[in-house]
Amino acid sequence: MTPKHDMKIATWNINGIKARIDTLLAWLKQTSPDIVLLQEIKSVDENFPQSAFEDLGYNVETHGQKSFNGVAILSKFPLEDVTRGLPGNPSDEQARWIEASISGSTGNLRFCGLYLPNGNPAPGPKYDYKLAWMERLYARARDLMMLEEPVILLGDYNVIPQPEDAARPEAWEEDALYLPQSRAAFRRLMALGWTDGVRAFAPSGERFTFWDYQAGAWQKNNGIRIDHLLLSPQAADRTLAVGIDRDVRDWEKPSDHVPVWCELTL
Repeated sequence: MTPKHDMKIATWNINGIKARIDTLLAWLKQTSPDIVLLQEIKSVDENFPQSAFEDLGYNVETHGQKSFNGVAILSKFPLEDVTRGLPGNPSDEQARWIEASISGSTGNLRFCGLYLPNGNPAPGPKYDYKLAWMERLYARARDLMMLEEPVILLGDYNVIPQPEDAARPEAWEEDALYLPQSRAAFRRLMALGWTDGVRAFAPSGERFTFWDYQAGAWQKNNGIRIDHLLLSPQAADRTLAVGIDRDVRDWEKPSDHVPVWCELTL
């Protein structure tokens, strides 16, 4: 089976697969994406509830660790060249990167699911790790760009790129998500030639993807945009639409993030 149609690929920081499985399954049944990149599954591979997603027709690949982090792919198409872990630091044991390809009648689509380090408190070792991770991301993104084929880097970047990506940017000025070095590293990545899918294709206006559980952030719409999908030129050329399923934040037992997706022709 090779994909020859418009394809929907999504990213969602699920904030714990065990806590959120009913919400995730309900969303999958409602929206039926072809490929989903999940972050913060917070599960070791052998405890991931794989069969629940296989029952819906998904192939499942995970890169997990106990209680923290963890990324996964759900795909209705066979996955090829599955790679776990961001290159550049063999001693990094945090499960934050998974990439794979699917092949269609007109070539390959490669996609990378990432959970970029939060980096707080900053300054400090956690922030140093974030910036070092972004350096490795830059190197991998540069190599992927040189393939000159459709590639999507999607996930929770833990970076607020610009002031309009926060309801109250002044509240984030001391935060690792918005510090000048974080934003500069993101801009450097974009300068390789990636397209910010939400900024380029999503309807303008409300574009937040995360609302904290604290202080009524959702009710006050005190949100930020930190979940991004970056498109190589070949992927951007094929992109038909981009959206944010913000209503999911209002469901029972929600994640603090919502799904972000794009549709493209392959």
